[in-house]
Amino acid sequence: MGDLRLGLQFDYSGLDGRAAVDLAKRAEALGFWAIWTSEAYGADAVVPLTWMAAHTTTIKLGTAVLQMPARTPAMTAMTAMALDQLSGGRVLLGLGTSGPQVVEGWHGQPFGKPLVRTREYVAILRTIFARAEPLQFDGDVYEIPYRGPDATGLGKPLKTILHPRADLPIYLAAIGPRNVALAAEIADGFLPLFWSPNRWKDAFGDALASADLTTFDIAASAWVVVGDDIGWCRDQVRPFVALYVGGMGARGRNFYNDLACRFGYEKAAAEIQDRFLAGDRKGAEAAVPDELVDEVAFVGSPERIADQLQAWRESPVTTLNVWTRQPEALDVLAAANQP
Repeated sequence: MGDLRLGLQFDYSGLDGRAAVDLAKRAEALGFWAIWTSEAYGADAVVPLTWMAAHTTTIKLGTAVLQMPARTPAMTAMTAMALDQLSGGRVLLGLGTSGPQVVEGWHGQPFGKPLVRTREYVAILRTIFARAEPLQFDGDVYEIPYRGPDATGLGKPLKTILHPRADLPIYLAAIGPRNVALAAEIADGFLPLFWSPNRWKDAFGDALASADLTTFDIAASAWVVVGDDIGWCRDQVRPFVALYVGGMGARGRNFYNDLACRFGYEKAAAEIQDRFLAGDRKGAEAAVPDELVDEVAFVGSPERIADQLQAWRESPVTTLNVWTRQPEALDVLAAANQP
């Protein structure tokens, strides 16, 4: 049985500032290791994280995740360094490529080659954080200084005027096998949105084969719903699973649907997507099997959740990021996670 740190994952929409601060402070008091904020095509991840940073003192501050196509690598580095400096070295920098619908439909950027972009992006960040030399980079996606046909010719390599942590941790949101393998190669951890403690080898095993699991942080997210009515608890999770498996991406280009298939739910994944894309959200939610909910979420009584936690502690997950609308769920997880 391994050590398991607890994190608190915040949603990317409808965040209430006062409630978020109260929940973050509660997590900190319970000994949670980190809080994480996210973004899609609404509020960004940095503003709420900064807000909560100002009201806490020790808990780590993670982005899960910042969308790489939305920012130049240097801009992301500036943001991370500034928040890390102001918070006393608490930042965990989580990055993701997002999907083509958001990248091209919201940010107006080409989706391009996400693996190439990710590798170059992280390399640039590492160079900035190391501050050993002025920043220069010649890649397929990024060219610094810029020397394109419309360049002024005045750009020159620069070194950040801040003095950041050279080892500021970088995490990657990864789902597909090649993305996970890349995270294991170049990042300090990865952020799977869905994780199955029983089927993780089928979904991620080969991709994680090269990772040093004694140092590489697998920071997996999971919904937690506490209650005596197991059916009601599962029903609170189904819309979330249906949204991602059914609607996050186009048919044939939905990474979460592919993951559900690798977990062994091919038939259910196809039905969820068919119904969701046909506009039948309720039908898509109804098509989410109880077994899939139990694989990727914690649902039921405190005793049942404690039993579920044992499998997670025996898997290579090192950080469990709790996604919940119930403040009392934090107490349940903290109590169940005692050695």
